[in-house]
Amino acid sequence: MEFELERTQLGGYDPVLDTTLFQEETLEMIVPDACPDLERVVDVAGQVLLRSREAMEGRVELGGFIQAQVLCVPDGEEGLRHLDVTIPFTAAAEVPEACTGAAVVVDARLRRADARLVNPRKVLVRAEAALDVRALVLADRELCVDVTAEEGAVERRMEPQELYLTACVEEKSFHLSDTLTLSGARSPAAELLRSRVEVVCGESKLIGSKLIFKGSANVALLCRGEDGSLTRSGGEVPFSQIMEVSGVGEGADCAVFLSLSGCQCILAPDGEGRSVDLSLDVLAQAVVGETRSLEVVTDAYSTKEPLEAQWETCALPRLLDSGVRTQNVREVWEIGVAARDILDSSFALAQVTQSWEGGKLTLTAQGEATVLYTGEDGTLSAVTRGVSVPCALDLPENCRCLCLCRPVGEVYAAPSAVGMELRFALDFQYQALEVSAKAVLSGLTPGQSPQEGPQPSLILRRLSPGESLWDMAKAGGATIADIISANELEDETQAGDRLLLIPRKR
Repeated sequence: MEFELERTQLGGYDPVLDTTLFQEETLEMIVPDACPDLERVVDVAGQVLLRSREAMEGRVELGGFIQAQVLCVPDGEEGLRHLDVTIPFTAAAEVPEACTGAAVVVDARLRRADARLVNPRKVLVRAEAALDVRALVLADRELCVDVTAEEGAVERRMEPQELYLTACVEEKSFHLSDTLTLSGARSPAAELLRSRVEVVCGESKLIGSKLIFKGSANVALLCRGEDGSLTRSGGEVPFSQIMEVSGVGEGADCAVFLSLSGCQCILAPDGEGRSVDLSLDVLAQAVVGETRSLEVVTDAYSTKEPLEAQWETCALPRLLDSGVRTQNVREVWEIGVAARDILDSSFALAQVTQSWEGGKLTLTAQGEATVLYTGEDGTLSAVTRGVSVPCALDLPENCRCLCLCRPVGEVYAAPSAVGMELRFALDFQYQALEVSAKAVLSGLTPGQSPQEGPQPSLILRRLSPGESLWDMAKAGGATIADIISANELEDETQAGDRLLLIPRKR
């Protein structure tokens, strides 16, 4: 008897790393000669520029720069000064399953930054990058979907499967530039003290082989006016981009990760202190997943001659749930002094942790909020405190949850009776997968011939505990249809504890 196993290649990617790396760097910098001696450091802000990602055998390496601005008060002078510093960093993770050519997806951000005076002419800057890293390798997943043979020669047990696969990982670099106009109600800017830039993806959609994604670069500026006043400003620079993807249908879903690879923000040379030129280089990475439905062969036998089945265990992922949950945060900080004016406020995400309790998964965004303010006496200060934001989901403990967390809109802070009130919102974009081990038919080979001599053409017996009608038919060399017909059953569920007649075919 001739037969052949039909197989399908599913392809796609399997994750081998999903973690957050923290890389802290320090740098001593000399105060430029044009700047007077410094009295104290007020605050440090900035962003992470991702320049390199590489997967190799057993390892993933990242590299880039931390771009920071240090706000200082000069000794014996009014007003603020700023020092710009660029600190290189490298980070690595040991990943035994990683290989050359694996896809490495990174979400890079500044976790925290601070500085202190070593002496009036030297500043020690410390900055820490948070790097959400996901490494994916091409999967070699092959499943048996049918057995071809002459009609009635081979019985197959088919089971429907709904698989969620990471179908492709694509990336695109693009440039974004614009001119931001400062408020005309304030004194013209004499100096741009600092800028914070974050690029966020608002929506994405697949149309044919093209992924269209839109978002904005959110910019927060702090300027010193010609009259010495401090002014906060900023704006949103929208963008829309198209990325080519392949091998997926329009029903696929996409997660788009955006990281800065270059950032320049300067007062426009001819703007008369009323405009700021922004120039950004952005790396966009898209992880595209889709659900595929198919039937796989989990067992097979022949009614004409003995066959031995072989199986292999496959890890089959299934999408349990996905969505976006928005969590609103409100905190009141007692700072010991009355805040007169808020100049800047921000939230820096460190990482999202996961914990299960009482049948619920809780995602917790851990980070730090910073508020730059002036007191009643005009002193400029900054306060930073840790913030934890929980988000509860009804998900089982055996699932694997992927999460992307982002602030939504502005981080708002205002003076209050006891200090200041802080309000902001976080979006938790999550995807929960269940990975089950399934025994799938991998081969059929000729089995041992039955013993010579007469064999019974009919067998009479009951189902054993845990035995199915398929098991009984396979052991007796019959078909399920034959057993149902011989025993005048309507379907398999009526077999129960009855004594069943099994008409053998071989």
